[in-house]
Amino acid sequence: MTNSFDLQEELQALQNTGDYQIHHEHDIRSMEPGTTRPFLSEAVSAIAQSSEAVTSSDTFDILRSFLKYAGAVPGILMSKLVDVIMSGFSAEVDAAIHAIDHEDQQTCAVHKVPIEMYAFLLNWSARSAEKVTVSNEDAPVIAPAKPRRGRGGKAAQPRAIAKNRAPEWSWKDHIVPVLTLISKVLKLKTSKIWTVSGERDTFIGCLTAPAYHVTENDQYMKSQPIKLGVYKVICLAVKHHGHGPAAQTTIMQSLQYYEHLSEPMAECLNVLLKEFDHAQLGDEILREIAAKSFNAQDTKGPRNFSKFLTQFAEWAPRAVLKQISLLLSHLDSESYPMRMAIVEISGHLIRELACSEDLTSDAHQTQKQLNGLYDLLLERTLDLSSYVRSKVFTVLGRLCDLPVKFPKQRLAITRAAVAALEDKVAGVRKNAITLVVKLIVTHPYGLMHGGLLGMQEWDDRYRDVLNELQRTEKALDDTLTGGADTRDDRKGSRREDAGDAMDADENDGNEDDVDSIIDESEPEPSEAEQGEGTSNGDGDGDEQRIPSSKNKNSGRKSELDMAALTDEQAALAALESNQLLHLRLRKRYYSEALNFIRQLLGSTHKAEVLEAMEFFRVAHEYQLESAATGIKKMLHLIWSKDNSSMSEDGKELKGIRSRLLECYRSLYFDPLPDMEPKQQVNRIAKNMIELTYDATLAELTSLEEMMRYMMDDDQIHSDVVNKLWQVYSSERPLPKQQRRGAIITIGMLALARRSVVQDRVDVLLKIGLGPMGKADLILAKYTCVALQRLNGSAKKVKGSLLDKSVRIDMDSPVLRKLQEAIEHPCRSREWFALTEQAINAVYALGDQPEVLSNTIIKNLTRRAFRRREKSTQPAVEDQPSTAPNADAMDEDPPPPSTQALISTLPGSTQGASAGKAKKSDDTGDAFELSQLLFVVGHVAIKHIVYLELVEREWKRQKQEKELGERGLPFPRNLRCGRPNFCMDPNSLLALFGPLLVRICGRPDQFKNPTLRAVATLSFSKFLCVSSQFCDANHHLLFRILETSRDANIRSNIAIALGDVAVSFSTIVDENSDELYKGLSDHDLVVKKNTLMVLTHLILNGMIKVKGQLGEMAKCLEDEETRIADLAKLFFTDLSTKDNAIYNNLPDVISHLSVGEHAMDEEGFQRTMRYIFTFIEKEKQAESIVEKLCQRFRLTDDTRHWRDIAFCLSLLPFKSERSVKKLTEGLQSYRDKLHEEGVFARFQEILVKARSNKTANKPDSELNEFETILEENRRQGEEDQAFEKRVEGKKAAAKKRATRRTRKKQASVDEDEE
Repeated sequence: MTNSFDLQEELQALQNTGDYQIHHEHDIRSMEPGTTRPFLSEAVSAIAQSSEAVTSSDTFDILRSFLKYAGAVPGILMSKLVDVIMSGFSAEVDAAIHAIDHEDQQTCAVHKVPIEMYAFLLNWSARSAEKVTVSNEDAPVIAPAKPRRGRGGKAAQPRAIAKNRAPEWSWKDHIVPVLTLISKVLKLKTSKIWTVSGERDTFIGCLTAPAYHVTENDQYMKSQPIKLGVYKVICLAVKHHGHGPAAQTTIMQSLQYYEHLSEPMAECLNVLLKEFDHAQLGDEILREIAAKSFNAQDTKGPRNFSKFLTQFAEWAPRAVLKQISLLLSHLDSESYPMRMAIVEISGHLIRELACSEDLTSDAHQTQKQLNGLYDLLLERTLDLSSYVRSKVFTVLGRLCDLPVKFPKQRLAITRAAVAALEDKVAGVRKNAITLVVKLIVTHPYGLMHGGLLGMQEWDDRYRDVLNELQRTEKALDDTLTGGADTRDDRKGSRREDAGDAMDADENDGNEDDVDSIIDESEPEPSEAEQGEGTSNGDGDGDEQRIPSSKNKNSGRKSELDMAALTDEQAALAALESNQLLHLRLRKRYYSEALNFIRQLLGSTHKAEVLEAMEFFRVAHEYQLESAATGIKKMLHLIWSKDNSSMSEDGKELKGIRSRLLECYRSLYFDPLPDMEPKQQVNRIAKNMIELTYDATLAELTSLEEMMRYMMDDDQIHSDVVNKLWQVYSSERPLPKQQRRGAIITIGMLALARRSVVQDRVDVLLKIGLGPMGKADLILAKYTCVALQRLNGSAKKVKGSLLDKSVRIDMDSPVLRKLQEAIEHPCRSREWFALTEQAINAVYALGDQPEVLSNTIIKNLTRRAFRRREKSTQPAVEDQPSTAPNADAMDEDPPPPSTQALISTLPGSTQGASAGKAKKSDDTGDAFELSQLLFVVGHVAIKHIVYLELVEREWKRQKQEKELGERGLPFPRNLRCGRPNFCMDPNSLLALFGPLLVRICGRPDQFKNPTLRAVATLSFSKFLCVSSQFCDANHHLLFRILETSRDANIRSNIAIALGDVAVSFSTIVDENSDELYKGLSDHDLVVKKNTLMVLTHLILNGMIKVKGQLGEMAKCLEDEETRIADLAKLFFTDLSTKDNAIYNNLPDVISHLSVGEHAMDEEGFQRTMRYIFTFIEKEKQAESIVEKLCQRFRLTDDTRHWRDIAFCLSLLPFKSERSVKKLTEGLQSYRDKLHEEGVFARFQEILVKARSNKTANKPDSELNEFETILEENRRQGEEDQAFEKRVEGKKAAAKKRATRRTRKKQASVDEDEE
C-alpha cells in the first residue's frame, strides 16, 4: 500500500465520494449494528500498536470504509474513528519531528506516506463529519438505578439515566482539537520530507482543507476558539509552507460566495500581518480586488468585498494605504457598495494619518494625503447613490471626534452638510443633520470662553484684543528714543493696518446680525488661558486682516521685553482674527442649516425628525442664532403618535413625543448642578413663562398639550406651580407679558389637574377679573380660560351619555365677575377676545347659562340703543369711571384724553371730525353695537352646544328611570327644537336676526369696518344654528364673500361656510360652486382657509365632489409653497378613497384644459403628471384610455388635443389590453396626428409599450400600429396642406373680385361726372 498511495490521485477521486474505489471495501450500511464496533476495534488496535499501521491496506481500507459510509455510522463510533485518526497522526508527526531533528534524511522520507495518508483521512473526516447520525444505538445499555422509595423517588430514575447516558456525537466539539493538530503538523519542516514543491503543495492543500471547510459554516465561525484555530492554520501554512497563492484563491472565492466570511477573512489577514509579520498575502488580495469589476446587477459579491475592505482598513490601515491608489478605481464602479467601501476606507486612513506618529513619513506628504482624502470624501457627497451619500456623512461625523480638528476641512464639511439638507432622500438628510450636530459639539473653540458660539461675544472679544494691541504699541512708541521719523512712519502704518482690520470686522459684524445670550457676570479668561485654549485651534487662516508683528518690531532690538509683549499681543490678535473668520463662515452655514432643518421637523421619516430635534437642542445649548425658533417649531410634534420603531442600522428609535419631552426637559425643566433648590424653582418657572412669549395660537395649543402630558406624569413639582401663582398674584409692577405667561401656564396645567385652579379661585377673581384685569384685557382673557378648567377636562367617550363636568350656581361670584368683565365699558379690540372666553366660561360653569346670557344681552342692548345728544364730546358712559386711564386698558402710555382714545379707534363713529359728528343723523355708537352683535352671535353658537348637553343629560336620566318608572318630561329648553331656536318668536336671539341681515346686506349704510366684520361673523353663526334662517339668508353670505374688500371678512366666511356645510349640508351642496371661489382669491389667508375647509369637507364626505375638483388641482401650481403642499396632501388623502380621483379625472382634465378655467400648458402638464401618479390599477388605466380617446371627437381645439395626448402618455401601458384600447380608438384621433405635439406623445406611448412588453411576444402588432400612425400623420399633413392651398386660392379670388368691383365702381363714378 505504501508504494501505491498517491495523495493527488486520492484527492481527485474523493471529489465524487460515491464512485470512490476501495480495494477491500466494507459496506457499513449492510452490516449488523453489533458487528461494526469489533470491526473498527481491529483498526484501532493496529494503530495503537504503531502509527505506521495506517499504511497497511487492511487498516487503511477499514478506516476509509467507515468514512465513505459515514451516514450509516453511529455517532459514538464516528467519535472513536476521529480520535484514532488524530492520535495516530499526532504520533506519526512526533516521530517525523524526531527524525528531522536528528537530520536523518532516509528516515524522514519514511514518514512521508503515513503522514499523507493521515492527512487524507483527516481531510475526509472533516467532509463526512456532518453526515453522521446522532443516535446511540450501539452504546452500551446502562442499567437504570433502582428508584428510591419515598419523596422524590419517582424522579430518581430519569435523572440517573440522563447522568449515565453516553454523550452524543458533535463534530463541533472535535473542530478545535483537529485544528490544533493541523497547526502542530504545520510546524514540521516540510522541505525535509517533501523535496518536490508540487507534492508539498498538495499535502499542505489537503491539510488546510478542513480549516477552510469549517469556515463555510457561519455557526462555527461564531465560536472564538474555532475562529482563532482557523486563523492559526492559515497563517502557519502561508508563512512557512508557501501556501500564499492557494490561500489567495480560496479567500477570494470565500468572499465571493459566503457573506459571513467578509469580516473573518479580514481579521485573518490582520493576524497574519501583525502576529506573523507577513504582508504579502494581504497586498496581493487587495491588488486582485482592485482589478475586479462589478456591475450594478451584482449585489452579493460587491457587498461581501465591501465589508472585507472596510474591516481590513480599520484593522490594518497602513497596509491598505499602500494599495489605495489601485483601490480608488472602484470609485467609478457601477456597484455602489464598492464606492461605499472606498468612502469608509478613506475615513479609516484619515484617522490613521491624523493620530499615528510615523517617523518614516514626511509631515508635508502626510498633510497632502489628508487633504486628498478629505477632497475625495467631499466629492462623494454628490454621488448618484443615496447610500453612498449617507455613508459619506456618517464617516465625516466619525472624523469630527479626532483630536486634530482640521479647521479648513471642517468649513468645507459644514458647507456640504448644509447643502445635503435639501437632498431628496430622507436618509441622507438625517445623516447630514447628525453631522451638523457633531460639528457643533466638537467645534475647535471649546476651550476658549466656555465654548459657546454667540457671535456678538466673539466680536467684542476680538475688538478688545485689537484695542489692547494698539495701546501696547502706543506705549512702546512713547518709550523709544531716536529715529523718530522712522518710528512715526511705522507707527502710522501700524495704526492704519489695525484700523483697517477693525473696520473690516465691524462691517462683517453689521452684515451678520447675531443674537446671543451669555451671562455677563461670568469672568473672562486670562490671556494665558486664552493662549492655552487656542493651542488646538487652527493656525492658518486669512492673515491679511491682521498686520504682521514681524514687520512691526524690526529695528527695535534694544527693547526686548516690550517687543516680546508686542509679539504676544499681535499673535493673540491674529489667532482671534483667524478663529473669528472661521466662526463667521461656520455661523453662516449653521444659520442656513437652521432654516432647512425647521422644515424637516414635518418629515414623515421618523429618524430624520429625531435627528432634527437633537440638532435644535444642541444648537440652543450652544446659543446659536435662531435656534429658539426651531425649538418652538418642535412643539407641534407633541401630537405625533408615540411608538418605537427600528432604524436602518437596526437600532430602536424612541417615539417622537418621548424624544420631544426629553429635549424640553433637558432645556427647561431639568435642574442644573450647583444651584440652590429655590433658584431651581425660579429658573423652571421662568422658563415655563418665557415659552409663552410671542407664541402663536398653534404654538400655545401644542404647548398646552405638552404641559398637560407632563402634569399627568407628575413631572412638574408643586413648588413650581406655587411660584407661578406668586408671579401671577404679585403686587409688584411686573411686565405684562410675564404675568400673562404665568396665568397661561397655570391654565395649561389645570387642564390635567383641576386642583391647580380650584383652590385659588379668589386669586383669579381678584387679579384677572379685578383692576389688573381691567388694565390688561389679555390677562383677563387667559384668566377666563383658567376659570373654564374648573368644570373638569374629562374627554367625552363616543356614544356615552356620561357627563363628568362640574357646574356652579348662577349667583356665584365667579359668574358675577364674568358678567362685569363683559359689561364693563371698554373700547379696545381686545374686548372681543376677552368676551369670547368669558362667555365660554359662563356656558362651561353655569348651571343655567341662558339666564345670565339674557341679562347680558339686554344690558348691552340698552347701552347700544340709548339716545345720545349730538355732541362732539364722548358720551358719559365712555368717560373713565375711577381713574383717567380706567378704560384705556391696553394703552401705555395713555392718550391725553378719552376723546383722543375714541377718535383713534376703528370702531368709533366719532372719529373724523367734530363737523362730521354734528352733521350725522346717527345717534348710536358703532363700537357698542359691534359689542352687542358679537355677544349675540357667540351666545347663539354656545347655546346650541349647551342644548346638546342638556339633551344628552336628559337621555341619561331617562335611561336611569326606564326600569319600571314613568319617563321624565321633555326639557323646556328643547321644546322649540334645537335647529330653529333662533327663529322662535319667544326667543331673545330671534330679535337680532333681521338686524344682522340688514347690517350685512347694506354696506353702503353701515360703513364702519369693525361693525361689518362683527356683524358678518355673528350672521355666520346664526346660519349655523338655524335651518330656517340659513335657508332664507345663505345667499347673502355668498354675496358678501364675492363683493367684500376686507380679507378678514372673506377669510371668516370661508371658515363659516365649512361650519354651515356640516350643519346643513343640503343647503351648501346646492351652492357648492360658491365654496370654490375662495381658491382664486388674491389673499393668501383666504385661499389657505378655503383650501383647508374644502379638504375637510371633501375627505369626510360632507359635500359631493363634482367638476370643481379641477380648482383644487390648480392649487398644486400655486406660487405659495404652503398652498401647494396642502393641495398635495389633499390629493394624497383623496387617493385613499375608493376611486375618487379616477372617477373625477376626465372632468379635471376638461376643466384645466379648455374654457375660462384653463391653465397654461406647462402648468397643466406638471399638474397632470402629479395626479396621474395615483392611477395605479391597470383596469383604471384601461378605462381612462378609452375615455380619453373618445374626447378627441368632442373638440376642435389643438391645445385640447395636445393635452389629451399628454394625459394618455402618462399612463403606464403595462398590459396588452391598454394598447388594444388605444388602437381601437384610432378613428377618434387619426385626423389629429398631423399636430406635432400629439404625434410626439403617441411616439412616447409606443416606447413605453415596447419596454413593458413580455420578452416572448413579437413586436409585429406595435410595429403595425406605428406604421398606421405614420400613414395617418402624412395623410393629415397632406390634407392640411391642401386646405391651406384652397384657402389661399379663395383669398386670392376674393382679392381679385374686390379689385374688379373697385375698378368698376370707379368707372361708373367717372361716367356720372
